Amino acid sequence: MIEWYDEAWEQAIKKVSQISNRIEDTFPHVSIEGQYNSERSGFWTAGFWPGLLWLIYKETQDENIKKYAVSCEMQLDKDLHNFVGIHHDVGFMWILSSVAHYKLLKDEESRKRGLIAASHLAGRFNIKGNFIRAWTDKVYADSQGWAIIDCIMNVPLLYWASEELNDPRFKHIAMAHTETVMNEFIRNDGSVHHIVCFDPESGERVGALGGQGYSEESAWARGAAWAIYGLSIGYGYTKDKRYLDKAKQVAHFFIANLPEDKLPCWDFRAPKEHRDGKDSSAAACAASGLLELCKYLDGIERDFYHEKAEEILHSLYENYGAWGDEEEALITMGTVNYTRSKYVNTPIIYGDYFFVEALAKLKGEEELFW
Repeated sequence: MIEWYDEAWEQAIKKVSQISNRIEDTFPHVSIEGQYNSERSGFWTAGFWPGLLWLIYKETQDENIKKYAVSCEMQLDKDLHNFVGIHHDVGFMWILSSVAHYKLLKDEESRKRGLIAASHLAGRFNIKGNFIRAWTDKVYADSQGWAIIDCIMNVPLLYWASEELNDPRFKHIAMAHTETVMNEFIRNDGSVHHIVCFDPESGERVGALGGQGYSEESAWARGAAWAIYGLSIGYGYTKDKRYLDKAKQVAHFFIANLPEDKLPCWDFRAPKEHRDGKDSSAAACAASGLLELCKYLDGIERDFYHEKAEEILHSLYENYGAWGDEEEALITMGTVNYTRSKYVNTPIIYGDYFFVEALAKLKGEEELFW
């Protein structure tokens, strides 16, 4: 019997193969009027297109797909070695380009790139506050003490580096940052802060900011998705049960606040007049995170999260999939930053990446890139 996700997987392979002939080795971010734009190589989303290409290559062994992914990775070298503009999202950038390449084909230069990126990330760790600093002063002035929930998806680069080098230093930084996430970012109801601020000298927590959420006390949907997925990955590396418990706590909040069609509002606590923005990227990431969580559960508990992930993905496929030629992206209705009116209800490359990654998991694939 052919399941819906088998059909979706074939559609995704076909479409990514087609659009790769135009996008080639550029760095798409959002689709505008049916066509993906191209960002600079140092932009935080630069890993998602090569990551998507590697997902497809793993299945098809298409040499053109590989060629584009490798070229994207090589273009990132100038950003890797420039250092000055490097930020907390090196995990997103080099896990899905270099680490993916190394895991698939054992390319030694790719391994080195991943390890250099891990060193950059470790160098952002503030020992006083036990957090990895977000962004740079060029992006946000006086942000030396800021940490963001997104970084929980970057710390897997540190776990990987520790395993590769048989050296626990990177892992200790990842675990220290995760401790801070569990204590300072995740509220008792499972909702998640986007930005938490610390005094960079003393390490003392001084407050929180709404960031891409509606307000300081709101619940940015993609932030919850990052937390579900990142904590689940962290459990896989450490077997610290608290990570699993926190991932489940956030998962319950996320699932309980989904509407009937499983497409979340950009912020679960946005007031009625600001609930017009949806976020399919949060849905796709959360679904992939729930499937990651399922790897470490069994029985009724595993079945529950697996069912919820499949419901989300099925709705994305049926209700928000773009399978014709008029749109290059795979799924529609993502929101980059509602608070700045930046790309609202728009297809986003990381939405496409996590959607395809989750489909691969539904089909039984366990050895992926994180």
